[in-house]
Amino acid sequence: MIERNLGDSERMVRATVGIAGVVLFFFLTGWLQWAALVVGVVLLVTAAIGWCPPYALLGINTNRRRS
Repeated sequence: MIERNLGDSERMVRATVGIAGVVLFFFLTGWLQWAALVVGVVLLVTAAIGWCPPYALLGINTNRRRS
């Protein structure tokens, strides 16, 4: 099991911004549309699993409850 490195508040922010990115997909055109979708999906996935690969590489951990 992967040790979570995202705190609850950061996960909520990521989920909210991720949803906004997915919604923007329907309102934008061209490459911005696809960029918004990719960023939105990545943020939603990292929020769902509670783990961020760049944070792991940099040794950042915002999770107060160390699992």
